[in-house]
Amino acid sequence: MSTQSESALPPERTRRPRIAGIGRVLVVIYAILALGATGRSVVQILHQFNDAPVAYSLSAVSAVVYIVATIALVARGAIWYRVAWVTISFEMLGVLVVGTLSVTQPELFNHASVWSYYGVGYVFVPLVLPVLGMIWLATHKPVALSQLPADETAQSETGATK
Repeated sequence: MSTQSESALPPERTRRPRIAGIGRVLVVIYAILALGATGRSVVQILHQFNDAPVAYSLSAVSAVVYIVATIALVARGAIWYRVAWVTISFEMLGVLVVGTLSVTQPELFNHASVWSYYGVGYVFVPLVLPVLGMIWLATHKPVALSQLPADETAQSETGATK
């Protein structure tokens, strides 16, 4: 029999999920895009690469971005939080650049990629998703970052030191 009372025992750490609610929806959408872009790019590269190497290479890049973003959104910790920011920011830039180029210089894209015409082949989800992802990341900082004072959080996020 134990001499220590139950109230003297340290409370168990409760692990809450890294993502919940709309965050789970974002992860599911990112995972679906990761699968779709990966499948599309593999088939295109294996069977038609010479027809449109730029477009098919961009499909492969978008697949990697969606895979890494999915993992980063699910994983815990400040490093993965930063990885999510980098990949989702890169995704936004990619969609805007490729989308704009596909409209202004369509000859560069003989065939569509995931991001061409701002993701029209994916019902513009590639255009909207990074915006939602950035909003979610901005409002769901990891505990380690959200507990720091504001000036230390800014330094931590930029990598600056005193």
